[in-house]
Amino acid sequence: MSFETPAVELPPPAVRRVSAGEFSEGVRYHVRRSRGTDDWLLLHTVDGAGLLLTADDRQMAVGADQAVLVRPGTVQEYGTDPAAGRWELLWTHFRPPPTWVALLDWPEVATGVGHLRLGAEVAERVRRALLDAARASRMAVGRPELFAQNALEAALLWYDTQNPRQRLLDERVLRVLEHIDAHLAEDLDVQDLARVAHLSASRLSHLFSAQVGSPPLRHLDAQRMELAAELLELTSQPVAEVAWRVGYGDPLYFSTRFRRRHGVSPTRYRRERRGQQQERPIG
Repeated sequence: MSFETPAVELPPPAVRRVSAGEFSEGVRYHVRRSRGTDDWLLLHTVDGAGLLLTADDRQMAVGADQAVLVRPGTVQEYGTDPAAGRWELLWTHFRPPPTWVALLDWPEVATGVGHLRLGAEVAERVRRALLDAARASRMAVGRPELFAQNALEAALLWYDTQNPRQRLLDERVLRVLEHIDAHLAEDLDVQDLARVAHLSASRLSHLFSAQVGSPPLRHLDAQRMELAAELLELTSQPVAEVAWRVGYGDPLYFSTRFRRRHGVSPTRYRRERRGQQQERPIG
C-alpha cells in the first residue's frame, strides 16, 4: 500500500511548550518534514487509519486507539492510509520538561518512533485529555500553553498505564480503582466491585492483588484511611463526621481502624499534625 499523492513538505512548527490540534483528513492527506523537528510529535488515531513512513522506508499503519511518538530529529512522513480512506487524529507537538523522561520511553517500532496500542477505556481517557490540550492551545486568555501542558501530561500518564515497558494495568482493575475512589463513603464489598469489573469475585481478587499489591477491600480501607488523615489535618470536621465521609457509620470502629493504620487515634493525629504545622518555619 502506498500514498495516493506526493508528500507536501512542511516547515517545522513554532513550539514553545505545546501546540495541539485535531484533524479529520481524506485520502489525499500526505505530509513530510525531511529534517524532522526539534520538538516531539504525538499522533493519536481516533478513527480511520494513518500511514507512517519510517526512516528505513517501511510503512506502518496506525489504526484507531493507536498512537505514535516521534522523537526530535526523526524524519516525519505520514498521511491517510489509502486502505482506510480517512484519518481522524489528534496531534501534539511539544517540548517536554525533564520530569517527563520516563513517560516518553515507548517501545520503538523504528528508530525514533515509539508506538502504543490502547484498550478502549484508556483510549477514551487519552482522547479527552488530548482534546483538552487542543482546546487549551486555542485559548485567548490566561496561560494557554500551561493548560495544554497539564492536559498533555494527563494523556501521557494514561498512555503509561498501557506501556509494556512499565507494569501494565488491566482495564478492569482500572475500572475498579476509579469506582473505589468515587464511592469511598459507600458500603462496598467484593461482589459490588466484581460487578463493576464484570468478573467473578475470586477472579477480581486474584487479578487486583497481582496488579495493585493488595486485595480490593484492603486497598479500599487504605484509601479511606488516607482520605481520613487528610480531612483530619486540613479541616475542623468532628471525628464522627470524618468517619461518615470515608464510609464508617460507627465512629468507634473508625477510630480502631484509623489507629491500626496510622498508629494513633484520629484526635491525636489531628493534634500532632496541627502542632507540626505551627512549628514549621516560614520562608
